[in-house]
Amino acid sequence: MMQTGRWRSDGVRVVRAGAQADARRESAGRATAFDFTGTGGHKTWIGTVSLQAGQMTGPHHHGRHEVALYVVKGRSEIRWGERLEFSADVGAGDFVYFAPFVPHQEFNPDAVAPVDFLVVRSDGEKIAVGLALSPVAAPEKVF
Repeated sequence: MMQTGRWRSDGVRVVRAGAQADARRESAGRATAFDFTGTGGHKTWIGTVSLQAGQMTGPHHHGRHEVALYVVKGRSEIRWGERLEFSADVGAGDFVYFAPFVPHQEFNPDAVAPVDFLVVRSDGEKIAVGLALSPVAAPEKVF
């Protein structure tokens, strides 16, 4: 027989859009939706990132962890490689996957509108290793 009461507060979590928007305003455009480390889940982090018009992240990688982005709205240029020599333009509905240790950077080339990402990481450690590198002037468009 099913134990319906058991699932009332276990197993499913809802994070409202307003909570994500408030958290992004308070933390430089990043907000955690789910960080399962220590709560029965083990390694997944899910959150949102918003880059304002003309904003870019610094070159970085996430160590041994995998990262996937989903572009919710807006457009972005994603650069990657030892000198950020490769790039792809992505927009709403596109996914991007970063293998472990891949140097990369996200850039919002729009002069007005933000770009919003849903981010899934294979960790809850929030590893982000900043890189001091000299990007190439004109990366090769790959996709």
